[in-house]
Amino acid sequence: MANGSPQSCRHAEKLAPIMSLDFHVCNPREWTSLGSLLLESKINPNTAYQKQQDTLIVWSEAENYDLALSFQEKAGCDEIWEKICQVQGKDPSVDITQDLVDESEEERFDDMSSPGLELPSCELSRLEEIAELVASSLPSPLRREKLALALENEGYIKKLLELFHVCEDLENIEGLHHLYEIIKGIFLLNRTALFEVMFSEECIMDVIGCLEYDPSLSQPRKHREFLTKTAKFKEVIPISDPELKQKIHQTYRVQYIQDMVLPTPSVFEENMLSTLHSFIFFNKVEIVGMLQEDEKFLTDLFAQLTDEATDEEKRQELVNFLKEFCAFSQTLQPQNRDAFFKTLSSMGILPALEVILGMDDAQVRSAATDIFSYLVEYNPSMVREFVMQEAQQNDDVSKKLTEQKITNKDILLINLIIEHMICDTDPELGGAVQLMGLLRTLVDPENMLATANKTEKTEFLGFFYKHCMHVLTAPLLANTTEEKPSKDDFQTAQLLALVLELLTFCVEHHTYHIKNYIINKDILRRVLVLMASKHAFLALCALRFKRKIIGLKDEFYNRYIMKSFLFEPVVKAFLNNGSRYNLMNSAIIEMFEFIRVEDIKSLTAHVIENYWKALEDVDYVQTFKGLKLRFEQQRERQDNPKLDSMRSILRNHRYRRDARTLEDEEEMWFNTDDEDMEDGEAVVPPSDKTKNDEDIMEPISKFMERKKLKESEEKEVLLKTNLSGRQSPSFKLSLSSGTKTNLTSQSSTTNLPGSPGSPGSPGSPGSPGSVSKSTSQTAAITTKGGLVGLVDYPDDDEEDDEDEDKEETLPLSKKAKLES
Repeated sequence: MANGSPQSCRHAEKLAPIMSLDFHVCNPREWTSLGSLLLESKINPNTAYQKQQDTLIVWSEAENYDLALSFQEKAGCDEIWEKICQVQGKDPSVDITQDLVDESEEERFDDMSSPGLELPSCELSRLEEIAELVASSLPSPLRREKLALALENEGYIKKLLELFHVCEDLENIEGLHHLYEIIKGIFLLNRTALFEVMFSEECIMDVIGCLEYDPSLSQPRKHREFLTKTAKFKEVIPISDPELKQKIHQTYRVQYIQDMVLPTPSVFEENMLSTLHSFIFFNKVEIVGMLQEDEKFLTDLFAQLTDEATDEEKRQELVNFLKEFCAFSQTLQPQNRDAFFKTLSSMGILPALEVILGMDDAQVRSAATDIFSYLVEYNPSMVREFVMQEAQQNDDVSKKLTEQKITNKDILLINLIIEHMICDTDPELGGAVQLMGLLRTLVDPENMLATANKTEKTEFLGFFYKHCMHVLTAPLLANTTEEKPSKDDFQTAQLLALVLELLTFCVEHHTYHIKNYIINKDILRRVLVLMASKHAFLALCALRFKRKIIGLKDEFYNRYIMKSFLFEPVVKAFLNNGSRYNLMNSAIIEMFEFIRVEDIKSLTAHVIENYWKALEDVDYVQTFKGLKLRFEQQRERQDNPKLDSMRSILRNHRYRRDARTLEDEEEMWFNTDDEDMEDGEAVVPPSDKTKNDEDIMEPISKFMERKKLKESEEKEVLLKTNLSGRQSPSFKLSLSSGTKTNLTSQSSTTNLPGSPGSPGSPGSPGSPGSVSKSTSQTAAITTKGGLVGLVDYPDDDEEDDEDEDKEETLPLSKKAKLES
């Protein structure tokens, strides 16, 4: 167990019975498990033991040696605590055995009695003593403060670095190891004033030299050799300001110390290096600010970047510098970052990037892409404004671009980005993924501005679909000219998947722009060619694209899909997939299920009319049979338009005699969606008395049979039933000259007992109870003041009494629907 950190021992429950502890004053306490010594400690009568959280005992055995015992069970902790209290003569109910002296008060007292810390004289013979003093001061904040003040006031660091040269000359390895511990401890003091001294031009290399001699390493590192011989400072544009140049050197070396020289900090040391992070951070802020204010420097930088006479090596150095410059800007506060990017914009960074991206050097283009990503992530509107102004200033070029399409696409900055995405040579398409993300940010309406005078969304999307979309879809169109993809290698599939991801994003977030483009260019048909790809992820991307379109429930899209028979590739892929239960199978079924649940009538009819024979044998899900049921219900409504008119009359002219609220069942009936209303529940208005009763009631009889089947059979049985072969009872509607209408039924076959038309059942023509209370309470149609409405009888209790007598008939809710 290391000094200076709390110690913890955690064990499983099975260790508890093995523990055998004997406690005696000043005798060692041993905790053994399976023959191994886990902890040995003396119980000192004057040591303050503290119990925390019922399962933790903590104490200190030395000035810099803290211990903690953690128990899994409260009972084990209580047992040990009682023995500790017994040794010290304390009541086990206390949480602490001794009164602790507040450390801050103790240190404050020490601070008052000894205002300063006296450092040993800086001599070779006392290096070990100095190292121990530094190490012992680190745990206490006040002692750290005293030590830091002493080091500052006495110029002690420079004296230590002089000893470093002496030790190196004498090859005094022991002294060098002590100096390593001392310098590392000074870093952990976390003082800006000390860093200013250590990182000064005259001291920083010696500090790095001290940190080469880590005692844990067999051989010293060679950090100074790397910094002086290997690492070279390239001044791509001459820097006239010596302060700026010194600040750049200092920042690089301090960053090197943080990343390479200092050992990885422990959990306890991480926060003790926060000032070092801040030192680097503020140095970068200063560098950016000083470069930003040097107009001559930036002017020369962009002039050489865009100059055709600049050689490739020089241009690469310039681009790398600009990339690092932009990376430094991420440390700026928002206001300063605004000023930084505005300065770069005024200097012409976007035209310069356009020139750089058009070059053949892959490394230069890669660095330029990183710079472009900084600009897009910071302010996409600035990039959009530039490309639109560029198009307006080059109307002739834009017209030529529209006519020639891909030939002159490199004129526009966004087209250059699309081209680099398409032509990425990386097998994993790392650069293409980055560029696709930038394009998605640029075409995202969520970050587009809308003002009183103009709407950025309308203007930019109009520009993008006119000048850029054909470049994005070029690889898709080129690869889908036949029934199968012409190229189906992995890299091409990855690229097409990226293109489809961006197009799917456009379908979701753009409106008429993408709709017009897809329909006019027949994009969906070309995308569905990719369903035949051997790469499942690409086929799923194509299916996702179509699913996103169907999800919009837009009839323009639906008509386009039906006209071009664009379900055929999906059905083929579904059948080719066979009985495999995989993502392709689930995704296709989910798409058809969405059509069924959302009751997209046009697509339902199209699928059943054209693909039912191929899908009717799929019975492990009820999706396709459910679609068929939807289709037949829809066809019934089309064949009997009178039902729709009756339903509209019923909804538009219903009134109540009293002002009380709707009953729950009535509320459910009138709130029924199209799915429930599509079976033709309606009341025949008096104006239809002269029409053929059987013609009107035939769909109602079908409705009755379906409702009864739903109540008596399982859903699977219903879906497997041949609807066209059902026998439907015929209903007759007799209209009296009064205000009531009675529904009577006669079965075309033998009447079943208990059915509405069977002898002896209430309401049957030949039954004694045909004129019964329930019959008199059948919903009726009344004419009052020119309105057709329902008669609502307040005597609901009598209806409830009749329910038990009518258990063999339709449920009350369905009866209410019929009677209404």
